[in-house]
Amino acid sequence: MSGFNPNASEWKPSAAAAEWTPGGFTAPAPAPTPAPLAAAESTASDIDESDPLWQLVLNKICNGDRDRALKMINNPDSLAEYPEVEALLTSIAESMNEDDWEKEGDQLAGKLEESMVIDDVAKTAPPPVAMEEEEEEAAPVVEAVEGDPREHFNLVFIGHVDAGKSTLSGNILYLTDNVDKRTIEKYEREAKELNRESWFLAFIMDTNEEERSKGITVEVGRATFQTDAHRYSILDAPGHKNYVPNMIMGASQADVGVLVISARKGEFESGFDKGGQTREHALLAKTLGVSYLVVVINKMDEPTVQWKKERFDECVSKLKPFLKGCGFTIKREVKFMPISGLNGANVKDEVDPKVCPWWKDCYKNGDNNTDKPTLMGLLDSLELKGRDADAPVRIPVLDRYSDRGTIAMGKVESGTIRPGMKVTVMPTRQKYKVDGLWSEETPLASARPGENILVKLSGAGMEDIQKGFVICTDPPCRSVDKMICQIMVMDLPEHAKVLTAGFQAIFHAHCAEEEATVTKIFETTDKKGKVHKGAAFANVGMRVVCMIEVARTVPLEAFDDYPFLGRFTLRTEGKTCAIGVIKKLPPKKDD
Repeated sequence: MSGFNPNASEWKPSAAAAEWTPGGFTAPAPAPTPAPLAAAESTASDIDESDPLWQLVLNKICNGDRDRALKMINNPDSLAEYPEVEALLTSIAESMNEDDWEKEGDQLAGKLEESMVIDDVAKTAPPPVAMEEEEEEAAPVVEAVEGDPREHFNLVFIGHVDAGKSTLSGNILYLTDNVDKRTIEKYEREAKELNRESWFLAFIMDTNEEERSKGITVEVGRATFQTDAHRYSILDAPGHKNYVPNMIMGASQADVGVLVISARKGEFESGFDKGGQTREHALLAKTLGVSYLVVVINKMDEPTVQWKKERFDECVSKLKPFLKGCGFTIKREVKFMPISGLNGANVKDEVDPKVCPWWKDCYKNGDNNTDKPTLMGLLDSLELKGRDADAPVRIPVLDRYSDRGTIAMGKVESGTIRPGMKVTVMPTRQKYKVDGLWSEETPLASARPGENILVKLSGAGMEDIQKGFVICTDPPCRSVDKMICQIMVMDLPEHAKVLTAGFQAIFHAHCAEEEATVTKIFETTDKKGKVHKGAAFANVGMRVVCMIEVARTVPLEAFDDYPFLGRFTLRTEGKTCAIGVIKKLPPKKDD
């Protein structure tokens, strides 16, 4: 409770008012509180004789006894029994005009942790300078943290079905103390009940019942772990050919690909031969922009292999020519290593020399493009180039959900994003303010390239943010429905023996998917390097310069400007038909 001083210059609730908790008395809670009579321990010299509450207490309750009135003012509980006090304070609160309340709100706005933004105004007109300053002060960064100084790597585990991707991913989490022993024991019991005792580590990544019962990863599993050198996000991609689109979504976020090969007799051959997913996954990994491909020859402890160097060398010798054809520079971008994902040999700790006597000489000599004995050591030694924290922000949207507003999920490909920034979402060109950033559940004060983050956009609805959109700062990326591209024809469906104008497929670029048509072929280059201008068709193995049109506009850039927005894949009927890069976009139109 408090009094009202019409001559007061500012609003300050007194200590007496703040402590006002009379028994059985209910103050008008929703009403704003008027100015106070005096400070906590009022004295006769502090009293404003014109204050209505002082006049009421002095003249009507205390009959002119100033000492008694002063004591009552300094002890608000003693006023609870007087209905006339309640009536006076209620009338004073109701008499406060709206302008006074708005002024008080303006004074307090800069001190709040969050500020309310009127969506319609934010969309149609820029706020005045003063409001922008208040919004910056109100951004919820008090509890936020600057990003961890250790660089963040996204690892996608790819390869043929049953190669051991989920088991390896799960064991890495276990060996880095991200899964406790009791949980592992529970998974061992569940796997034993399914008569699949060796699957227990895969249960760490394969969380739903369908995946566990069939032993097949369907969705991209996600988890994180840390070492002294780096922070890592694991993306466990499905290996079955029916789920390649899900694999593409995972690989589109990756910096490093871990291609898991089964050394078991027959399994390597089935994965690598035509129709196996080893080839397609390696091809997609290069197309989607992984900087390094770490090829782990898994199941080296299997009875048909027993850590034999001959089997390891056989797998490596067959993979090298194919990976070179995918566009990898073998000596710089591809590393080979023998492991056992199930028992952890060469994952965190080096394999026992008694079991595998030849490996120590291999890595000490730098054979297979690595001088590190273990997978974890190799990953920690990698250095990524090309990440530009000072470039314009580009965040392809992987997904979004609603939680007191629309929150977009994606990986920062370039630039640095912070709460309070203004961003543009392409292709709709809608502008929003960044209300908050999170990594997992940790609020962030900023996010640099490579970070997987959640972005809350003020005023955005679920329909305003879609998978495949791109969050940008000025200048925003392009949004086009046609482009001139260079593609490599990798495979063709049964009904189309050659690629011609009119060929239709699904266009995959970063997180976007769209129906596409090859509308014109400008030239082809055959396997011998001969160029054919104005060719009418192209065969498998040819490079093609062509024009591609998509059904709806897609946020893209030329490969030379932003490689991560300039790569794409054409797929149809469960096959990757072509991989390509965008060479040229249509001229910009005036907005």
